[in-house]
Amino acid sequence: MPEPLRSVHTSNIPDILHQLGISILVTTYQAGRLVMLRAQDTALNTHFRSFDKPMGLAIDGNRLAVGTANQIWEFHNLPAVCEKVDAKIRASDPASPVHHDACLLPRTTHWTGDIQIHEMDWVNGAAGTELWAVNTRFSCLCRRSDVHSFEPVWRPSFIPHFVPGDCCHLNGLATRDGQARYVTALGETHEVEGWRKNKRNGGILIDIESDQVMAHGLSMPHSPRWHQGHLWVLQSGIGELGIIDPANGSYQSVAKLPGFTRGLSFVGPLALIGLSQVRESAIFGGVPIAEAKLDQRVCGVWVVNIETGETVGFVRFEDAVHEIFAVEIWPTRYPELINDDQDLLAGSFELADEALADVPTEMRRQ
Repeated sequence: MPEPLRSVHTSNIPDILHQLGISILVTTYQAGRLVMLRAQDTALNTHFRSFDKPMGLAIDGNRLAVGTANQIWEFHNLPAVCEKVDAKIRASDPASPVHHDACLLPRTTHWTGDIQIHEMDWVNGAAGTELWAVNTRFSCLCRRSDVHSFEPVWRPSFIPHFVPGDCCHLNGLATRDGQARYVTALGETHEVEGWRKNKRNGGILIDIESDQVMAHGLSMPHSPRWHQGHLWVLQSGIGELGIIDPANGSYQSVAKLPGFTRGLSFVGPLALIGLSQVRESAIFGGVPIAEAKLDQRVCGVWVVNIETGETVGFVRFEDAVHEIFAVEIWPTRYPELINDDQDLLAGSFELADEALADVPTEMRRQ
């Protein structure tokens, strides 16, 4: 029997989600789940979908990309399918108050092979937005290709070749003005798995535009983000959220948190931060946060006011979920994602507007 997937949360979390009109998507590669945190009246609904080691998430309009062990899945939101989903629920529970406002259905799957995919984002390109990913195994950034496993687009200046050896453990990607701009790595080395020699404070942040390391001495940095005119980063090894000064690379701590910080999204003055309990010792041994007692390290999503550094609320996972990778905001309150309902997938179609115009009106929402 698999372990149960349970969570507890502060009483204000459903109201925060409801007031902002959002839900939260979380990946846990350790438990093999994409978690959807949704407000349902005054309660929090925690919804799970299974994937093979889900990692990075990228949202662009009605599109969601999910990076997994060997593939990138792309889902599209088809709101009309919500009626079918709600009808199936009410067929077994006529009193159900559930009303979905988004339904994500798979549109493409791209086989990358085991590139140890980490963060992803949509980047403006000559022909429209392109899906870029951190290819950790080959120590580079790559974009999705229609022909190849991946298309390399950038690598750090200290990486001389495309070698499948996870040399620097490139992991985080931040976009700025629609362009890939900053990345985090756990070491400045071209040796195979060389980053492991100084996990404690060998982390770096690189400016892609100048191809220069702009910050050294970070403790397992992850999730760089550009928000409200500041460059944010998680110092995962010490459990912190902070700001990097682009002018001199100095670091300023904003909030200290009770776990390995990884996964970061913003909505106004609020930061949504993933925390991991980091039980596995081979990777995390020797890192400051792993030296705290196990019961002092938690797994979940913390909501922090970035103006004060104070924790506003949290969702804490228990039992089966110990590690989180990505935390992203989906812009509706109660989405659904379908990846295993064959009947629903077989009978739902996405067409171009000009083709849809030739479908009889009475059939368009059936």
